Amino acid sequence: MPLVTRDAAAIAAIEKLRFGPFAARSGNGRHLVADDGRRVIDFSASWGAASLGHGHPALVEAVGRAVATMPGASLLSLINEPAVALAEKLLSITPGGGDRRVWFGHSGSDANETVVRAVEAATGKRRVIAFVGAYHGGTALSMSVSGHTAQTHSPPRAGLFLLPYPDPYRPHFPGAVGEAALAQLDYLLATVCPPSDTAAVIVEAIQADGGLLVPPPGFLPALAERCRLHGILLVCDEVKVGLGRTGLLHAFQAESLTPDLISFGKGLGGGLPLSAVVGPAAILDHRTAFAMQTLCGNPVSCSAGRAVLDTIAAEGLVENAAARGLELANGLRRLADRHEAIGDIRGRGLAVGVELVENRESRAPAGSLCQAVVYRSWELGLLLFYVGARSNVLEITPALTITTAEIEEGLAVLDLALQDASSGRVDAAAVAAYAGW
Repeated sequence: MPLVTRDAAAIAAIEKLRFGPFAARSGNGRHLVADDGRRVIDFSASWGAASLGHGHPALVEAVGRAVATMPGASLLSLINEPAVALAEKLLSITPGGGDRRVWFGHSGSDANETVVRAVEAATGKRRVIAFVGAYHGGTALSMSVSGHTAQTHSPPRAGLFLLPYPDPYRPHFPGAVGEAALAQLDYLLATVCPPSDTAAVIVEAIQADGGLLVPPPGFLPALAERCRLHGILLVCDEVKVGLGRTGLLHAFQAESLTPDLISFGKGLGGGLPLSAVVGPAAILDHRTAFAMQTLCGNPVSCSAGRAVLDTIAAEGLVENAAARGLELANGLRRLADRHEAIGDIRGRGLAVGVELVENRESRAPAGSLCQAVVYRSWELGLLLFYVGARSNVLEITPALTITTAEIEEGLAVLDLALQDASSGRVDAAAVAAYAGW
């Protein structure tokens, strides 16, 4: 029986986001081998989680050694060297002063949930400010402080206030987009969201699932300054865009920020379940057994995390992301010269969004076309996904180890997929079974 058929009969639909019958049998480097034997260039890296690609020797060695000599399977009631060493490494590479601590989890979802719970409990404040378009996780609380259109099934929690995330391509309000969002923040703080009861602002330096939105220069520093003036903690969600992906070790460094708390996930584990929060001891030491899970900080995942961070440094992957990202952006601009459907290209490093539109004058979102492009890309040998409030932004987040030749390989396939989808040569009925999120 085909793997796609078995998947449909066995795996719960509520944990799936399928863009086609994409069944992978194995992976090597920046390629996946499909169940039918085809070799596919991977421009997604499993939403950025496979930060070193597939089967990187450093990760294989570290995980194999950890499994073979496991000092237990938990950090909950035992101390293990891999967890302590990874925490020390994270503290050394993240900016911040004073006494700080690290909390470990399984995913960006539980990291962001823990941040919100901890800052509210430690500060005694009940309100949190987040942004429309943000996807901070899939657990109950992390969804309740998100603002993505895919999560309207989960109501926002009491005390949440959402601001528009600045979108230079699609301004929501008159005037400069950054100033408009800041003006709304000022209004909230002066009226229904008093700073005296506001624990934190949680923000992404690039809003990933909202459409790879890059805020205008100066917006994030101005946001940080308002937080400082009002005694509000600034939380940066680096789950998807952090740890080298933007051509900087931390995405927020593009604006020289120093957040109060930082959440990590996805690429930190290189494909294994691992997340972390770095922040003040006054917050993360608030209460014993306040945010614990049995397998958090387990030595296997933590060994993987240390291997990821060491490899990023040893192989110059921050620099590689910057250089390959420039090549990727330049290649996409060349495609835009041939494809009118490409309305906007944005991002930093290897976190790139390509917004597809019906035409460049109206900028009407081309969601159906985007879905067809992703489907056809897979058929031709390229794996990528789409994001955005209107499901019309191609997301390109390949492994940090990707090469120039592989960038060109993927762009050549994307060129053909855009041609075929724009010309109506993609089976609409086949795509319809997988469309939308």
